Amino acid sequence: MEILFITSSRIGDAVLSTGLAEHLRLAHPEARFTIACGPAAAGVFERMPGRVATLVLRKRRFAAHWLGLWATCVTRRWDLVVDLRGSAFAWTVPARKRAVKRGGRRPGHRILHIAEVLGVTPAPRPVAWWAPEDLARVEPLLPQEPFLVLGPTATWAPKMWPTERFVALAQKLTAPGGPLPGAPILILGGPGAEEARMAAPLLAALPEALPLIGTLSIPEVTALLSRAALYVGNDSGLMHLAAAAGAPTLGLFGPSMVSEYAPIGPRARPVVAPGRAGHAPMRGLSVSAALAGARELLAPEPVA
Repeated sequence: MEILFITSSRIGDAVLSTGLAEHLRLAHPEARFTIACGPAAAGVFERMPGRVATLVLRKRRFAAHWLGLWATCVTRRWDLVVDLRGSAFAWTVPARKRAVKRGGRRPGHRILHIAEVLGVTPAPRPVAWWAPEDLARVEPLLPQEPFLVLGPTATWAPKMWPTERFVALAQKLTAPGGPLPGAPILILGGPGAEEARMAAPLLAALPEALPLIGTLSIPEVTALLSRAALYVGNDSGLMHLAAAAGAPTLGLFGPSMVSEYAPIGPRARPVVAPGRAGHAPMRGLSVSAALAGARELLAPEPVA
């Protein structure tokens, strides 16, 4: 069975689509998956079982990237084309079945919108794939004791929590009597000069922290996050990856829609700045609110 799975250019949206991809993989274990996505998101699917190819959509003028994808795909007959970008592309290539995401803004979390493409209920939770070799590469970097990971970057500056609040929270979390006393701190960010610029103030304020900005592949980051005692970060692709990897994940929200983009994982929750949904400034989110959220995440689960 040949499946073409067209997903996002953004890491966060791509991570949210992994649940549907995994649902298809488990339903059709013999299937061969071809993933089409943007360059930033390609690493999300690098270790996906059943993936035979990734077609990277590099944006070009006049939507020429779609023409390139069409030229690659039109000569094959697909058993299923899943288009989560809501384009007309699925109707231009030979396919036995097509499933195209509806356009327009609708209420509800993004994973519900993704799942409805195939009528899957309940919506499958995102997953994260990595290989033993990814963990082997990051293990020498990891402290032996439980560690805290901070994600201070975002795709949009207003979504970034102030540096001094990250510092204050990290100090409270790792202080004697805190939920992670003495825990080493790792600071994660993506590749490129802009990510490094956004992370620089926090790195300067926490010189004892281990800087991992743009040094790891997405599968390596995923393996690292699977070992984290706690991840705290802005609404970003890294936040969604942490939640999918199973890390206790605290997502910090202000001017983005928590109803659509709250982190989804076995132990994940958002904390939200007070104010009008989707317009609240990040400065409104207090250290005490974030600390309370972290304590709730790290509390022992009640015994049934």
